[in-house]
Amino acid sequence: MKRFFLIVILLLSAISFSQTRKIKIVHSDNTFINEEKYPEAIVALGNVIVAHDGATLQCKQALIYQKANIVKAFGNVIINQGDTVIQRSKYVHYNGETKMAKSWGDVVLTDPKMTLTTDTLHFDREQQLLFYNNHATIKDDTNTLISDIGKYYLESNKFQALSKVIITNPDNKVTSRHLDYFTNTGIAKLYGPSTIIDLKNSNTLYSEEGFYNSKTRISHFIKNAKITYQDREIEGDSLYYDENNRFASVTGNITVNDTINNTIIRGGYLEYFEALDSVFVVDKPLVINIFEKDSTFMHADTLLVTGKKDFRIIRAYHHVKFYKKDLQGKCDSLYTNESLGLTKMYRRPILWSDLNQITGDTIHFLTHKESKKMDSLKVYNNAFVIKQDSTGGYSQIKGKDLFGKFVKDTLDNIFVSGNGQMINYNRNEKKELVGITKITCSNMEFFFKEGELNSLKYTVKPEGKTYPPSKLPKEEEKLQGFIWRQEERPLTKDAVFKHDKGDEKLILEIIQKEKKAKKERREEAFKKLELEKKRAISNEK
Repeated sequence: MKRFFLIVILLLSAISFSQTRKIKIVHSDNTFINEEKYPEAIVALGNVIVAHDGATLQCKQALIYQKANIVKAFGNVIINQGDTVIQRSKYVHYNGETKMAKSWGDVVLTDPKMTLTTDTLHFDREQQLLFYNNHATIKDDTNTLISDIGKYYLESNKFQALSKVIITNPDNKVTSRHLDYFTNTGIAKLYGPSTIIDLKNSNTLYSEEGFYNSKTRISHFIKNAKITYQDREIEGDSLYYDENNRFASVTGNITVNDTINNTIIRGGYLEYFEALDSVFVVDKPLVINIFEKDSTFMHADTLLVTGKKDFRIIRAYHHVKFYKKDLQGKCDSLYTNESLGLTKMYRRPILWSDLNQITGDTIHFLTHKESKKMDSLKVYNNAFVIKQDSTGGYSQIKGKDLFGKFVKDTLDNIFVSGNGQMINYNRNEKKELVGITKITCSNMEFFFKEGELNSLKYTVKPEGKTYPPSKLPKEEEKLQGFIWRQEERPLTKDAVFKHDKGDEKLILEIIQKEKKAKKERREEAFKKLELEKKRAISNEK
């Protein structure tokens, strides 16, 4: 008996549930049946309203198939779901069993977040899913989205747009093959080749996977990321871009292509401030200045490039090395003004030009703007030039300061100012060694021919002596302060990444000396100020 009652209750529940799923006619100006023309249908005319499972459908005319639970609506059709989703179209075919609606003819659907327009739209009320296969336009308070194929998930406010997707707003234009767009946040998740054009700043971003927030105007790309500016292109494994602050950071295998100055920068991490025209690079940065026949390769621990295209400044810090076929260099920090062709080298700077090793406390050199060939050279404090002779000995020039001039990338003449000293291996026209000269003179000027000393000028009478090649005393072979640093010379472009043993200790000693000297200057200035105060007080009395 209990089992009988249970079956009855289940049957009644099923009947009741089935009835609640049936489409109900709420209103119609006129209804009739015409089995011959519309078999199994109720024809409803004028102000037709039907309801089903929390939604209403209004239209001018409808065919209602109660047995099949289907409505075919015509003329100004309006579907209203819970006062949140409203859809208008010319025609609708709605199946109450599957809760699927197909609308066509000037379809316009609105919810609190967006408006969708298309010619044909499918609405799965069970899944709360809209989808279209033949072009649609979606507008929210920020963007307009256009795509050929797409889906809209009402509960998550997510558009899944496929095939020829375009998002536009006053600031940007986004094109993609596939993206997910969230109308509540304005975030677009990009899949496949995608491009964002920054309309205000005339920049273009490219990625094959990433995120773009149209409200905050922040993008984060994680595959084949690239941003193109008017004068440079930056790419890497991942890219973060803040349009409001015009800031970009790039991580992994970065490349900066400066199309104006023919410069390429590579490294592991980069930050770019567009308003300041500033590029900051760490993690094995490398600068390549491209010339037709001879490019320059420079590495440092940290690289900073600032200034507009015609006034660009390069600053490099720690373990700086550069390589060019006819010129190599090394220092702890470097400054280059590209518009002037001026480079300044600090803390144990050294230049190798042809067979010459040039050192001093500070080195400045000029290059021609167009050819990038060496023009002139200034070495301040402890200037020293060394050239190894084929015998194994060393020609040397030393002084307080040194000024050199280059012709065709070869030292043409040198002027030594203060405490000048020289050791030279003299050779005749047959390149035979005929003597070794050692001279001391406060100021000297040297003239070279094909890299060999050709003549000398003195401002005061020099002191010196020429020795036969085999008679030079051992203690006279090298000037005080002589250090041959050939093992530090980068002989290939890849050698600029080599860190030489002992550099950190030597540079630290220089920094400590600089701090000590700065402190002494500050104390001396303070003493002078105190003395002036005392004198002023004394004069007042």
